[in-house]
Amino acid sequence: MTKKTIFLLFIIYSWCLSAQDFYKYVNPMIGTDGTGHTFPGATAPFGMVQLSPDTRIDGSWEGCSGYHYSDNVIYGFSHTHLNGTGVSDYGDILLMPTMGVNFFNPKEYSSTFSHSKEKASAGYYSVHLDKYDIDVELTTSTRVGFHKYTFNKSGEAQLVLDLLHRDILLDSKINVIDDKTIEVYRRSEAWATNQQIWARIEFNKPVFLDFYNFSPKFKEGIGVKLKDIDLSKSEKVVFNRTVEKGEELLVKVSLSLTGFEGAKLNSSEIPHWDFEKVKKQTQQLWNKELSKIEVTSDDKDKLTVFYTAMYHLMIQPNIAQDLDGKYRGRDNQIHKAEGFDYYTVFSLWDTFRAAHPLYTLIDKKRTIDFINTFLKQYEQGGRLPVWELASNETDCMIGYHSVSVMADAMAKGITGFDYDLALEAAKHSANLDWLGLKAYKETGQITIDDEHESVSKTLEYAYDDWCIAQMALILNKKEDYDYFMKRSQNWKNTFDWNTGFMRPKKNGGWDSPFDPKEVNNNFTEGNSWQYSFFVPHDISGMIEFYGGNDAFEKKLDLMFSEQSETTGRHQVDITGLIGQYAHGNEPSHHMAYLYNYIGKPEKTKKLVHYILDEFYPNSPDGLIGNQDCGQMGAWYILSSMGLYSVTPGTPKWSTTEPYFDKIKVNFEDGTSKTITKNTPKEELEKLGFENVNPLIQKEYEKIVTNPVIEAESKSFKDKMEISLDSKEKDYFILYQISYPNKSEKFWNLYDKPFVIEETATIEAFVSDVNILADNKGGIKPKTSKVISATFYKKDNDWSVELLSKPTDMYFAGGNDGLIDGITGTPNWRKGDWHGYQTQDFEAIVDFKRETEISEITANFLQDTRSWILMPTKVEFYISDNGKDFNLIGTAKNLVDPKDYESQTKTFASKFNKTTVRYIKVKAYNFGQLPEWHQGFPFDGDAFIFVDEIRAK
Repeated sequence: MTKKTIFLLFIIYSWCLSAQDFYKYVNPMIGTDGTGHTFPGATAPFGMVQLSPDTRIDGSWEGCSGYHYSDNVIYGFSHTHLNGTGVSDYGDILLMPTMGVNFFNPKEYSSTFSHSKEKASAGYYSVHLDKYDIDVELTTSTRVGFHKYTFNKSGEAQLVLDLLHRDILLDSKINVIDDKTIEVYRRSEAWATNQQIWARIEFNKPVFLDFYNFSPKFKEGIGVKLKDIDLSKSEKVVFNRTVEKGEELLVKVSLSLTGFEGAKLNSSEIPHWDFEKVKKQTQQLWNKELSKIEVTSDDKDKLTVFYTAMYHLMIQPNIAQDLDGKYRGRDNQIHKAEGFDYYTVFSLWDTFRAAHPLYTLIDKKRTIDFINTFLKQYEQGGRLPVWELASNETDCMIGYHSVSVMADAMAKGITGFDYDLALEAAKHSANLDWLGLKAYKETGQITIDDEHESVSKTLEYAYDDWCIAQMALILNKKEDYDYFMKRSQNWKNTFDWNTGFMRPKKNGGWDSPFDPKEVNNNFTEGNSWQYSFFVPHDISGMIEFYGGNDAFEKKLDLMFSEQSETTGRHQVDITGLIGQYAHGNEPSHHMAYLYNYIGKPEKTKKLVHYILDEFYPNSPDGLIGNQDCGQMGAWYILSSMGLYSVTPGTPKWSTTEPYFDKIKVNFEDGTSKTITKNTPKEELEKLGFENVNPLIQKEYEKIVTNPVIEAESKSFKDKMEISLDSKEKDYFILYQISYPNKSEKFWNLYDKPFVIEETATIEAFVSDVNILADNKGGIKPKTSKVISATFYKKDNDWSVELLSKPTDMYFAGGNDGLIDGITGTPNWRKGDWHGYQTQDFEAIVDFKRETEISEITANFLQDTRSWILMPTKVEFYISDNGKDFNLIGTAKNLVDPKDYESQTKTFASKFNKTTVRYIKVKAYNFGQLPEWHQGFPFDGDAFIFVDEIRAK
């Protein structure tokens, strides 16, 4: 067969695929209601432009994509949107066509609309604006948004350009090129603190100036030609044009992340004004991408759900380079991509689980591009991306999961990027000294004292370290392999062998009280149930820790049959509960497949098919949780194919019975594979979809798990009993005690609890050999890491009576936590504070005897993003009898509630020496969150966080 024949066959093959209009199955409305957080507007596959209506002008969680199906008002059409995330970034360059509007207020220029006059499909969106009788149609190319406005009545038409829309505007500029062309620059701040975008706006007909502003003053310029006005400092502009009934106005908006020249270059993607042509071209782009997987079904709804999941998978990451390859790097400098395409928007905590493994199957080329983007960000920004957005590292979520994406590609033999550089970058991320990593490296665990979300971080770091070990194994780097395989076992130090759960530790021991259903700051968007099965890299080890296959099966059964409610903090992300399994959030996504590892594939099939049936309807509320940049859809796609990557970083897939009668996967090299419900396991293995077995590793040293140091509390009055414990029952526990101002300390062999009577630090470790005994054989001991705990003897015998009720989750140290001498830090998530909501804070301190004092102080905290605000004022009272109190001083708050920096402040009252027995502190709550707050109107009232009341 000649090369020409092969080429012609490939063309015919591609034509046959495109002859099927897969794009017609896409319903962009899926996920726009409920908690899906998707947007319905027009976009091209992996495009720079997401042109969509905005029905929300605030940053509320429910409508953070800019649109929510429950709304009936449109404020305009902006050009950037995030797909199914939990944050409200983007919404850049908003345009809104109007008639007869002379106001800049969004509530004035907005319009009602009806879903009955709204259409959305792949690459196309249309809606009727009721207020103005204007029909709006939107389509896009990769880098250009294309608007078509049809005015159904004659008169003065306006077009609002609002650069203040949504994110906080930091800087802007508008350049007038001619009466059909302007340039726009916008720099804004939200989750990503330095978002920059340039746009070139072109009209098919001349437009004139109606209103514009030099913030905050407004000026009129009705009918003035654009070139006669300097708009450079304007933040809002209204253009006008007299139109006839039925007249159309077309607008093209090209974007760039590099500058005006880039936007001008990118505008050449659409060199004409044929709206229908662009629409059809984008539909064919979607056909090409969607045809990578062909499913056969008589159920049109199932086809719609499947191809909409494919569509959501392919909305992002977004191309972030101009047509000439130039992009803005993480160093805020302009670079040129050579041999790859540069992308942005990497929701890696979500997408490493299923979306990126799916890309390795159907889009190896982009997988290579993504990884090369990671490596450029490492070289130009100093580290691999965690959650990168518009050349900003947001540091949202946890872990360093770009290493998972790289390890998975390497394990599957995907080349096209520098393996050695990838390992170097991965090691760099793993060896930083922040976000709990310092403690993780030194002690093999993260405790509440070290860092918030300690359990989740320990577990996810351990998985990422295993991924790095696999990269080292491929590159024959034995020292790196051994080191990271040892670190990858740190999950064992968070497993409580008594309760059978992954459990937080505090001050050396297990945190108490413990409720596995409780959602709190020790877990990332979850609870212990939802994290107790996250050991994807050592499933056989996890099963062993649970007591073997039977015990592990019972534990899984219990999770899926538990009561479907959580305790503790209300977490909006935890949805789609089956028992304590939460399909609406990513940490649970692999769990149904764990039955495969204990020889119970029928249970995997039952659960997977139940989720496919019940949690993915063809409706606006058709997603049980955030789409999260395609992850929710990727689970559906893989699971309906009968596949899932439980352990990205290995080429093996976990399998179950496919959901569809026939699935054909078309690969980039022109080959294909077909799966049916009757495809036997042996055939799946031949197709490369081998079912799981316990992961086989090169030999590595098993760690000795850490001991725990247990005591009643962190502080005590007279004396405290200390006990030590270890999972390794046949091993030895050694400990030593350090006292302040005493240098002597020595190791002891633990045999029973002991008592301390002053402030002390206890250190302990586990060894398989009693190293205090004579070791005549010279046996090298196997030991755990050394852990420590400090216990504080109180410098007073005061007591506290609370007149307010603290939130259960925020009650560190109980009542005595307010006077124990242990002061909370700005990182309140570590659990050292008292928290009070919907009430003022009021407490009485009893000195137990008459005491001469001259000052009373109380510490408070502010973290505005988390609804924790300083009290408006603090009052200090004194009393001789504990009943009759006299106000002795008031301290007013001077911290701006809009100051988003997490900070503490001491409120104080000084006075002449006075002899009293009781003092009272009353702090007044800020009250309901104002409209400017991102939490408005949800969880309406602010918190007061207080710790340490002291008297001098």
